[in-house]
Amino acid sequence: MEKDVQQYEVLRRASLFLEQNGREPKFAELLLMDCLQVTRTTFLTMMHDVVPEAVLERFWQGIQQHVETGIPLEHLTGMAPFYGRDFHVNEHTLIPRPETEELVEKVIHNASGKPLTLVDIGTGSGVIAITLALELPHATVYATDISPEALHVARENADKLGVDVTFLHGDGLAPLINENIRPDILVSNPPYIAASEKDQLADTVKNFDPELALFAADDGLAAYKQIIADLTQVINRPGHVFLEIGHEQGTAVKDLLHQAIPESTITILPDINRKNRIVHACIPDQ
Repeated sequence: MEKDVQQYEVLRRASLFLEQNGREPKFAELLLMDCLQVTRTTFLTMMHDVVPEAVLERFWQGIQQHVETGIPLEHLTGMAPFYGRDFHVNEHTLIPRPETEELVEKVIHNASGKPLTLVDIGTGSGVIAITLALELPHATVYATDISPEALHVARENADKLGVDVTFLHGDGLAPLINENIRPDILVSNPPYIAASEKDQLADTVKNFDPELALFAADDGLAAYKQIIADLTQVINRPGHVFLEIGHEQGTAVKDLLHQAIPESTITILPDINRKNRIVHACIPDQ
């Protein structure tokens, strides 16, 4: 391997190589920052520094792997940013998306200052539950997932960030029913992609995010149907439900909620790109 190569030249070559192979050139900068373990501010001051040989080797291995397989940056680094914090992720967890930060914002905005119970269904790496526990210190937070491997990652993240979240293993709302947990706020980013849409996804997603967290039967509506079918058994009144959705699923999910709880007020909320992304059900007192 070539020695004594300055950082700007490494970055230029890698960015060009990525672009020539149909990958995003920005990937090179993000990976090199991680390999060097520096912030972006420090990174920009190091452009004429020689990149250590060991760093070069790891960096080019990652670049080559990304070009050949589409492996996302987060799986190479083992970390993903969410709401200003870094979370551990792996092949058992969904890489958090920026749209999910908007879901968290909506929950925070609607949470009162009084003590409340909050549950995250299908927590994955725990980003939603842990972020809400940190941002809403008056809340008692539970999180569920059907995947024991995902729950292991979520517990690691909670421990690392020093926050108290109770994690429960089980499918849908079953752990809440079994433990007699009655949330004031229920939030979920469930799997909502129809299996028929798999070929339309980028290889960085379909080949690396766990299928359990991506795909659902009934044109992507199966998880919503399961959650909503059990909702009246657990939700406190008054209460709130926040569900992240595929941008074409708003009306279908709204109808499911209306059928289950006709007296609720249901709103479909757009994301920053003006695509329908969240369904919010406000459930009145009895």
